[in-house]
Amino acid sequence: MDIASQGSVVHNSTVANYIATEPLPRDQTQTGRLHEPAQILSSTDPITGVEIDDLTGHPYLVDGNVTIYFETEATRLEFMDMPIDHPFHLLDNPTDEGYDEG
Repeated sequence: MDIASQGSVVHNSTVANYIATEPLPRDQTQTGRLHEPAQILSSTDPITGVEIDDLTGHPYLVDGNVTIYFETEATRLEFMDMPIDHPFHLLDNPTDEGYDEG
């Protein structure tokens, strides 16, 4: 039996330009939950790198939807005192002809 006598293929997903024609009802609109989490919780002290198991009683900082916990009040204050920009000026590459600045 040759291919022509077998009938037509309804969905041939092996072709390069396959397009699904009927999305599921849940896929009609994009969800915001994938791209915008409601709350981000960081339980690793950004100064010492120590993972805090019990968050009760530890100092924390809330910035929008991000909550950062710290091991001690001293590390929280050190984090608050850090400059926002890079602490030292990076040298410029005056011969920018495709060379990587590293």
